[in-house]
Amino acid sequence: MKEYTIYSRGQLALRNGQDKEEIWVAYQGIIYDVTDSRLWRNGKHYEHWAGQDLTEEIGDAPHTEQVFEKFEAVGKLKS
Repeated sequence: MKEYTIYSRGQLALRNGQDKEEIWVAYQGIIYDVTDSRLWRNGKHYEHWAGQDLTEEIGDAPHTEQVFEKFEAVGKLKS
């Protein structure tokens, strides 16, 4: 099993496409790098914002959580 770096919600929030170059989102405690996705340009994807945990919001999406399989997992969200 891969060892992940643990990041706080504050550290995740800085990867919002505005404050740092990386664009990250979290889902079920895992942080994904969506920087290269054209759908996350400027840190926004429809009504969702990068730099936060999207676990509660996935129910509103037209896709399933399998969408995260396309992205590299870069860390774990501190609980």
